[in-house]
Amino acid sequence: MLTALTALRKFTSTSSSRERTGFDRGLLPPMMLGAVLNPVNSSILSVSLVPIGVAFGAPPSQTAWLVSALYLATAIGQPVVGRLVDLYGARPLYLVGAGLTGIAGVLGMLAPNLGVLIAARVVLGFGTCAGYPAAMALIRGEARRTGRDSPAGVLTALAVATQTIAVIGPPLGGLLIGLGGWRTTLAVNIPLSLACLALGAWRLPRTERREGRAALDFPGMAAFAVMLVSLLLFLMNPRADGWYLPVLTVVSAAGLVLWERRVADPFLDVRVLAGNLPLLATYGRALLAFTASYVFVYGYTQWMQQGRGLSASTAGLLQLPVFATAVVVSITTGRREQPRGKLLAGAVSVIVACGLMLTLHGSSPIWLLVLIALVFGIPQGLNNLALQNSVYRQADPERIASSSGLLRTFGYLGAIIASAAQGAFFTHRADTAGLHGLTWFMLAIGVLLFALTVADRSLGRNAERGPAAEADDADR
Repeated sequence: MLTALTALRKFTSTSSSRERTGFDRGLLPPMMLGAVLNPVNSSILSVSLVPIGVAFGAPPSQTAWLVSALYLATAIGQPVVGRLVDLYGARPLYLVGAGLTGIAGVLGMLAPNLGVLIAARVVLGFGTCAGYPAAMALIRGEARRTGRDSPAGVLTALAVATQTIAVIGPPLGGLLIGLGGWRTTLAVNIPLSLACLALGAWRLPRTERREGRAALDFPGMAAFAVMLVSLLLFLMNPRADGWYLPVLTVVSAAGLVLWERRVADPFLDVRVLAGNLPLLATYGRALLAFTASYVFVYGYTQWMQQGRGLSASTAGLLQLPVFATAVVVSITTGRREQPRGKLLAGAVSVIVACGLMLTLHGSSPIWLLVLIALVFGIPQGLNNLALQNSVYRQADPERIASSSGLLRTFGYLGAIIASAAQGAFFTHRADTAGLHGLTWFMLAIGVLLFALTVADRSLGRNAERGPAAEADDADR
């Protein structure tokens, strides 16, 4: 991971002379390390689920809660913490989140049962949700300070850190399990937390609390949390006797809209959000793209262990081609901000990867597994970069952190859907029949993502907005 961060920092230093004179590159190490915490912890668990299930005698339907718990906490926490970042600045929220991450690492390392381990993942979700909104706020703040767009390489580096580098989780998890068992995949958060605390205290700027923006919309946050928890609990276990959960979702959503339209400084500015159709479309595409991504990361990795009979370490190593391809694709295309082509290519790659996965069986050759990983690395490198650039251009600059957090919320909603699908198709074990069912599900998502991207003509205008355009608007 350190090698990847070094390479990305070198990449961002090769931008044009205009870019080199403005952005404070001392912000890059804490920004990227903080943003990495959540995606690495999201994916590192993919190779740990089987060993944890064996250790506690739990089937996949129960260990799936380890995935869901993290995403449930993070889906709620990202926009809430993002709003706090908008109001109070990146530094304090970043440091608090780093501290919670370390506490979660200790709790998970010592967990005596599955329940405590799930609790540790909840704490981890809240702790790791500060890094990405803080990073987006810092990038926008630097653009405001310098009066020019931040270097494209910085946004590319952040995209690699937040999603592409997540693919390093499975091989890292396999290595850690080989060295010290599944508990090391939780313990790794302790040194990562300490590094974030040191870098954050050293590098992140102290910011003044914004006058007139200090009031927190607690009723709005509570309604949002109730809406999201009830929705995600139903998606994780959709049953007829859980009918009250979608009803509670609709009621709390209606209450959220009514309240937010009345309050002076809302948690979610529903008027602005409803009028920003391109941003809403971006959130919808994020839901689809992340669902496909996490179906692959979790479902495919578990199948390699139980359906193909590979060890956790080998299954993790076979995810490295995804990481390598994604990094190359992100860096190669990063300076071109137009997202339309990236999203179309990403959707087509998902469709091609699904076609290859439908040919898999219990004795499929290793070269085919590597080929599938290489193909799936293309959308892993393109989609998140395109979605992040879209939000950066489409969102209200004063709410960039909370808008970015909401992007991640839709991503984690996709992860919950992927987890639910995994539990539905892998009822007792991750066999080949279950994998093929997941693949058809992922294929439908890829086709829908392609269709929605083709239909959205606003994508070609994303690059037109930025700090310079905002300054011109203000002058007028």
